[in-house]
Amino acid sequence: MAATPTDAAPAPAAGSGMMAPPADSRPYDPKLLRLAEILGAIHYLRELCGANEGQFWRDTMQELMKTEGSTAIRRSRLTRSFNQGYRSYSRTYNVCTPSARSTIDRFLTEGAEIADGLSTGNH
Repeated sequence: MAATPTDAAPAPAAGSGMMAPPADSRPYDPKLLRLAEILGAIHYLRELCGANEGQFWRDTMQELMKTEGSTAIRRSRLTRSFNQGYRSYSRTYNVCTPSARSTIDRFLTEGAEIADGLSTGNH
């Protein structure tokens, strides 16, 4: 009798033609991944604009990874989102401009709103 692996890929949802979400996904993952992307962007932009915060935003991301990175796949997704935010803005801004400062302010607000929503269960 052949054993069936318990961690096999999920079967397609009946009649949908699409794969079911991975077992380690959460309903709030899109917001969580957006928060990781924002943290990456803020990490780059604040440093560019002379905030002198060292690794504060990267450390904040590490804390997020500790609480939400329960599997290698989740950690990979979070890391990819953080790096995407960092790289996107490093390609856009080489010097601190009023637009970069405005982006920082907007991301600080959006990130705080997402974090508050996640912490209160308003996914």
